[in-house]
Amino acid sequence: MAYDDLRSLLRALEREGDLKRIKAEVDPYLEIGEIVDRVNKAGGPALLFENVKGSAMPLAMNVFGTDRRLLKALGLKSYAEISEKIGGLLKPELPQGFIGVREAFGKLGSMVHVPPRKVKGDAPVQEVVLTGDDVDLDLLPALFTWPKDGGSFFNLGLTHTKHPETGVRNLGLYRLQRHDKRTIGMHWQIHKDSRNHYAVAAARGERLPVAIAFGCPPAVTYASTAPLPGDIDEYLFAGFVAGKRIEMVDCKTVPLQVPANAEVVIEGWLEPGEMLPEGPFGDHTGFYTPQEPFPALTIDCVTMRKRPLLQSIVVGRPPTEDGPLGRATERFFLPLLKIIMPDIVDYHLPESGGFHNCAIVSIDKKYPKHAQKVMHAIWGAHMMSLTKLIIVVDKDCDVHDLHEVSWRALGNTDYSRDLTVVEGPVDHLDHASYQQFWGGKAGIDATRKLPEEGYTRDGGWPEMVESDPATAERVTRRWKEYGL
Repeated sequence: MAYDDLRSLLRALEREGDLKRIKAEVDPYLEIGEIVDRVNKAGGPALLFENVKGSAMPLAMNVFGTDRRLLKALGLKSYAEISEKIGGLLKPELPQGFIGVREAFGKLGSMVHVPPRKVKGDAPVQEVVLTGDDVDLDLLPALFTWPKDGGSFFNLGLTHTKHPETGVRNLGLYRLQRHDKRTIGMHWQIHKDSRNHYAVAAARGERLPVAIAFGCPPAVTYASTAPLPGDIDEYLFAGFVAGKRIEMVDCKTVPLQVPANAEVVIEGWLEPGEMLPEGPFGDHTGFYTPQEPFPALTIDCVTMRKRPLLQSIVVGRPPTEDGPLGRATERFFLPLLKIIMPDIVDYHLPESGGFHNCAIVSIDKKYPKHAQKVMHAIWGAHMMSLTKLIIVVDKDCDVHDLHEVSWRALGNTDYSRDLTVVEGPVDHLDHASYQQFWGGKAGIDATRKLPEEGYTRDGGWPEMVESDPATAERVTRRWKEYGL
């Protein structure tokens, strides 16, 4: 089972020696970011800063910084556990396309241990309630991480909205710039559901209720990062991952629900057209994203536990804490990708590519231009449409072995025929496209080529150089005898 709240996870990590308490005063201006980035890249422990300059609230960092810690937080032994459970939901019907995927996820509703449930009365996160002039966002430790950032940011606030017409809620993870004691900038990119909610409300001349939760149960935090279709409830998915229902509570001043066991919640309303400059920000791409106008949220209420703590992350040049979260998504959604594209054997989204810049895909090649078919299917598949580079290899290539993939991609290609170049949507944060929101993409066919594809050299496609199986087995058995 996943942990019910952040603090119980931190206690467990401390018992195992995988959490370090920092009692010395640390500065959220550049210093905490530098410490966390170094510790993360060294594979170090989770950190609990107990004395953050300017705030009485402890700050938990690098909590999901290793695969081991994220799996522990979600109550899993491996990411494959969830992959297998998701795969089981899709059988025996084997639904086709995104409609079929949605129907399969709909079956989760019949599992009584999965849907979120409302708790009666107040919840732990509402032990303290601040409104009006008592609201002061400076009490919450926000990070100024990189030298050219445009201000201090909350990087792990889980944003709740709902569609003004359908009432369907959305849970998303967006960076949040603290403008002043009662105002936060909402960095909603054009492909995000919450931005659509705001646009619909603004078109109707209505304000949009928003609630942002910090220090949530780990399964909820993970679900906020998952690229789910807009009509699939993230809290349903969180319950599915956690293996139990997520407890929710009504907010105090907005018509939304938040996790009852969160640490801090801020509530407010977005007025139509209320915008402020947001950024620059050293993002997970490893580059600064420029300053742009984004909606500015006025905070009317803050609720919290009696002795709350905040959780945040540091993003920047990979590897960072984004890594385990991205790898979890990669593994969790493989069964869904296979339903949409049965041709796929496995896939890998390298962390060095920010997970959305490159996809390495292996297929069981059956016919000419099979690789190109898969490329175009990926470019039409929900958020994978933002993928800039797709490398397609044969099923005998380990997509997670980048040396093996490079050998195939560099050696198995005639770029006059095996390179596909197209144009399409790219991520809002992509700095390399010559104009914002769309740009060029490439697909590399690194599979064995068939005569029907124009490969007409005598003898056909050559065999790979490999060891004699009997000799390899004999050497393996006698490995120690050779002193190796």
